Amino acid sequence: MFLSVKELEIKKVRFAVTFPPGEIADDQGLHQVTPLEAEGSAELLAHTLGEIRIQGRLNVRMGANCDRCLEPAEFPIDSNFDLFYRPEVTVEYGEEVEIDEGESEIAFYDGGGVELKDVLREYVLLSLPMQRICREDCHGICPVCGRNRNLVNCGCQAKQVDERWSALKKLQVKGT
Repeated sequence: MFLSVKELEIKKVRFAVTFPPGEIADDQGLHQVTPLEAEGSAELLAHTLGEIRIQGRLNVRMGANCDRCLEPAEFPIDSNFDLFYRPEVTVEYGEEVEIDEGESEIAFYDGGGVELKDVLREYVLLSLPMQRICREDCHGICPVCGRNRNLVNCGCQAKQVDERWSALKKLQVKGT
């Protein structure tokens, strides 16, 4: 659904959309498990130079491998959003532009509006945790034998090597 500035000049646009699994994806092993359902509104803010406000609520479950144990995990996102988009302004190369703290929360659009699907995709990706783990007490993979420590207690002990002595490993007596 394209949110056109021309249409928003006339009226506020309400939306209720559903994107089937597979529509919102990332190339880093992330996939959409459930349909993304979003509802809300978009409006052109008065007394601005084309600033668009998009607000609403979305619900989706995303899937990815756990960063610790590499097992599949799901990450639910069920939240409200309130986003602001401003027309892109071209700046001469080398020219410095100072932005204040409030402007750091504003995204930019190029052309006659914004694509709702792209807005929701960006919001979902930014809502995911930086470290995706299946659960807080995930033990991860054993660095010695490579087994999943959530499934088996392998008993391996990783030996701590004092880095100050690591250069001596390179020195070996010939003939031994």
